[in-house]
Amino acid sequence: MTRSNLTSLCRALAIAAFSLLPVMAAAQAKHAIAMYGDPQLPPDFVSLPYANPDAPKGGRIAFGERGGFDSFNPYIRKGRAPWGVRVHVYETLMGRNWDEPFSLYGLLAESIEVGPKREWVEFTLRPEARFSDGSPVTVEDVIWSFETLASKGVPRYANSWSKVETSEQTGPRSVRFTFNQIDRELPLIIGLRPVLKKSDWDGREFDESSLDLPTGSGPYVVGEYEANRFVKFKRNPDYWGRDLAYNQGLNNLDEIKYEYFRDASVTFEAFVAGETSVYRELNAQKWEDQFNFPAVQRGEVVKSIIPHGRPSGMRGFVFNTRRAIFADWRVRDALIYAFNFEFINQVINKGRAPRAESYFSNSELGMEAGAAKGVVLELLTPFSDSLLPGALKGYVLPKSNGKKRNRKNLKIAAQQLAAAGWNVAADGILRNSDGAPFAFEIMLRSSANEAIANLYADTLKRLGINVTLKLVDNAQHKSRRDSYDFDMMFNIWSLSLSPGNEQNLYWGSKGVLNQGTRNFMGMDAPAADAMIETILTSTSRDDFVAATRALDRVLISGRYVVPVWYNNVSRLAHKSQLKFPARLPVYGDWLGFLPEVWWWED
Repeated sequence: MTRSNLTSLCRALAIAAFSLLPVMAAAQAKHAIAMYGDPQLPPDFVSLPYANPDAPKGGRIAFGERGGFDSFNPYIRKGRAPWGVRVHVYETLMGRNWDEPFSLYGLLAESIEVGPKREWVEFTLRPEARFSDGSPVTVEDVIWSFETLASKGVPRYANSWSKVETSEQTGPRSVRFTFNQIDRELPLIIGLRPVLKKSDWDGREFDESSLDLPTGSGPYVVGEYEANRFVKFKRNPDYWGRDLAYNQGLNNLDEIKYEYFRDASVTFEAFVAGETSVYRELNAQKWEDQFNFPAVQRGEVVKSIIPHGRPSGMRGFVFNTRRAIFADWRVRDALIYAFNFEFINQVINKGRAPRAESYFSNSELGMEAGAAKGVVLELLTPFSDSLLPGALKGYVLPKSNGKKRNRKNLKIAAQQLAAAGWNVAADGILRNSDGAPFAFEIMLRSSANEAIANLYADTLKRLGINVTLKLVDNAQHKSRRDSYDFDMMFNIWSLSLSPGNEQNLYWGSKGVLNQGTRNFMGMDAPAADAMIETILTSTSRDDFVAATRALDRVLISGRYVVPVWYNNVSRLAHKSQLKFPARLPVYGDWLGFLPEVWWWED
C-alpha cells in the first residue's frame, strides 16, 4: 500500500470514527429516560419528590371495591383479578415519577440505553433484583414475560409488541429490544411491562384463570383471601428493593386489604361503619351533604381535597356516528345545544363541578381559546377541507342561562336539526323527509348516570325526539360497547400529560371498523390520525404540545360527545391516622399516590 493510499485510508477511518461520535454519545446507559427532554431527577436523587423518606412503617389500610375476583392473573382475558396484584405484587423494569409528564427511573433495571433514534432499547437488570421467593430476576424471565404477555395476554400488550423486531440477551444481566419502526414512546412502554417469574407457569397455561398465588418481585405478597370477598397484601420484610432511592417513602403500610361489595351504596355504608379506611367521592354535592356522619364529627375521619394538573379527559354521552342518525355533525351539534349543562350541573352537583371544555383542558395540552395560530395552525391547515366548523376559528361549548327551559339553545338546536333534514311533524314528532322518527337509545351501565340521562331525555322530548334509556349489566355493557352495538352511551376517557400510542386506540380511524378499540364514536378524521402520528414522532416538547393542542381541536369540534363535568380535585375521606405528604405530585390522586406514599400515624 502506498503512503498516499495509507494516508487516504487513515483520513477515511478518522472521518468514520468522528461520524460515529454522536451515535456513541446517544447510546449511553442512563439511570432514567424522559419522553421529551431530560428527566428531572439526577442519578443521585434520594427519593421521589412527593414521597416522605422519613415516613414510618406499619399500620394497615382497607379499600372498598365493587364486584369480586376469581383469579390472581391480571394480565389475561379470563377471570377477574384484584387490582392490587399488578400494583403491589409485580414490578416493571422502570418506575414512573408522577411529578413529571412521562419519565421513568430504574427499578428492576439499574440502567436504560437507547439508540440515537430510539430504534432500540437496552436494559441492564440490577444484580440484587429478586422475586419474593428469593430467586433472581433474570433476562430469561424478562424476555419470556414480554413474549407471553404479547401472545397470551390482553390485547394491549400485543399492539406494542408487534413493533418489536427482535429481543436478545446482550450480557449476563442485559437485554436489548430492537424495533421495526421509529416510535419514540416504545422504549418507555417496554420499560413499563411487568416482569413475571417464568417457572411459575411450568406445567400450566398462562392464559387459564386460576387462584394460584403469584410470585412477584414487588414490595407485597398475597396474604389471606377469600374469592369475591376480600384479599390482603402483606408487606414483604425481605423485599429486595427496599433500599432503592426510588422506593424511599413508598410502601409504608404493613397490610393493604381490598374488601368487595355488591354496589356503590353498600361500599359507602361500609366506610361509614368503619369497615374500610378510605372513600373517594366523585360527586361534589354528596361530598357536602353526606360526609358529616358521626366519625367525621368526632375527627376519626378527615376530609382531604387533592388538586391535580392532569388533563380533564372526556366524560359524557357518546354519539355512535356509525349510526346514520348521528352521521351528520349538525345533528350532533343540535343535541349538544339541547344539553342544559348549567341546569343539570346545579341539580346534580349544586353547580360545583367544572365542565370539560375540551379533552385536554386543565393542562397545558388543552387547546387555547380563539383561532388556531402558530404551529397548531400549520399542523391543521393541510386538513382544512375535512375539518368541522370551529377547529380552526375556535370552538366553545354552548352555555345556557341555567333555567330549566333553555329556550335560546333549543331554538338553535331546532335550526340545526332542520338544516340536517329533521323537522317536527304535525304529530309533534321529529321526522326526516322519509317520515322516519328521530328516536334512539342511551345505554347505561350505572344507575349513577341515570339521573343525568333522564334530565337530558326530558329536554330532547321538547324537540320531538324519543329517547329510551337502557340500563344493562357489566357483561352486556362491555359486549355491546366493544362491538359498537349502541346508539349513545355514557363513557369516560381518562387522559394523561403524556398522550402516546393509546391515542390511536381512542381516536384512530382503524377503530371505525375494527372492534375492541376505544374509538366508540366511530371517529374517522384524517387530521386526528396525522396529529397522533406527530405526537408519537415529535422530538421536542414544543412540537408535542402543539400537536396535542391541534388534536384537541379536532376532537372537540368534531362534536362526538355531549360533555358533562370532570373533577379538578379528588375528594378523599379517610381515617385520621392515615397521612400523606404535603408535597403533591402533578398527577395528584392518581396511580402511585394512594396507598403508595401514605403512612399510618397513631
